[in-house]
Amino acid sequence: MKKLKHYYHQQHHQQQRKYIVPVITIASFISLISLLLFALRLTSPDATLIFPFPLSAVISAPSPFVESKLHALPLPPPSPLPPVLAYLISASAGDAPALLRALSALYHPRNRYILHLDRHSSPEERHLLAAHIERHPTFRQFRNVRLISKANLITYRGPTMVANTLHAAAIALSDTHYWDWFINLSASDYPLVTQDDLLHALSQLPRDLNFIDHTSDIGWKDHQRARPIIIDPGLYMTKKQDVFWITQRRSKPTAFKLFTGSAWMVLSRSFIDYCIWGWDNLPRTALMYYTNFVSSPEGYFHTVICNAQEFKNTTVNSDLHFISWDNPPRQHPHYLSLDYMERMVDSNAPFARKFHGDDPVLDKIDAELLSRGPGMVVPGGWCIGSRENGSDPCSVVGNTTFLRPGPGSKRLQTLISSMLSDENFRPKQCV
Repeated sequence: MKKLKHYYHQQHHQQQRKYIVPVITIASFISLISLLLFALRLTSPDATLIFPFPLSAVISAPSPFVESKLHALPLPPPSPLPPVLAYLISASAGDAPALLRALSALYHPRNRYILHLDRHSSPEERHLLAAHIERHPTFRQFRNVRLISKANLITYRGPTMVANTLHAAAIALSDTHYWDWFINLSASDYPLVTQDDLLHALSQLPRDLNFIDHTSDIGWKDHQRARPIIIDPGLYMTKKQDVFWITQRRSKPTAFKLFTGSAWMVLSRSFIDYCIWGWDNLPRTALMYYTNFVSSPEGYFHTVICNAQEFKNTTVNSDLHFISWDNPPRQHPHYLSLDYMERMVDSNAPFARKFHGDDPVLDKIDAELLSRGPGMVVPGGWCIGSRENGSDPCSVVGNTTFLRPGPGSKRLQTLISSMLSDENFRPKQCV
């Protein structure tokens, strides 16, 4: 926690320094105008002989550049309330049961949830998913779960996953309820901590931080992903097809620097707002470039955030996931099973992937880490009902802002303290 306090002090000191440049600039501007006025008095009794417009127009005219009117969203004032999270949980055809299980494990009444079921899924599966959400008493009470009705085709290795994430982000921004962080997950992800654990740990952090695993050392991806040009039929066809390659190759961009990393991230509201609005056009320019990039979800947000001056110093180089890879990594990580249970807990990560939807390790996570009963949401401080005879404690709702963090919160605080240490935070930002 001392390291966290040092981080807050460092942030405050940097904010104080931000005001120095504007003050100097304004003072210089006033001095320049005064000098011009003095010179005019020496050379002409009538300033209009030299300037064909009033000097008041020079001083008071607004900037002609639209960029000067747009800026990053300011941080909200400090709040005693826990942060609010906006989740995107995506699923492929046949994965609706896994999606519902992940939703129940991730649920908190103050959070917002956007569910996407691939357009390739059957109408029956989509109908059953929508009906379950509508019938669930807790989801129905808080109305914070939304299923994207106009679903997208998601193509493996194509840019449609980025388009889908931006689609959900735009929906989240249109929500009248305020939220602080946007988290993208799939139905094959699962939490290793309760939402009370996660919200308690995040409550102690500045809400402009972005948790995104990234590096500019793209290595083999330069030859196998950046140079090839692909076309994703999912952008313009109604039926799913694989991406196809163009014979011509392209050079690395010089207008911006490429970054790569994990496709899973926790992004601040201000950065999501920038990606949707993109007032300096970088998000749109990068999006058009990544439309023809192999596995663009592993590069688009990383490149945008590290090439944006407003946001590159807000990155925390982690995706907050436990993922088991081959060495060197292959295209897909290992599926997690009971054999990985100890390593998952020891990682202190709040999320893990990939899981088969019915793997017994999920039951063990429910029982030992989440205290979740079959078919129920994970209980938190807002649940004040009885557990007797297998009853659902969340059937009776108390104060939704009250958190009851457990051991998972301590594990997560250990991880965050390490990520924000002097050795890991600034030295690993956008390098």
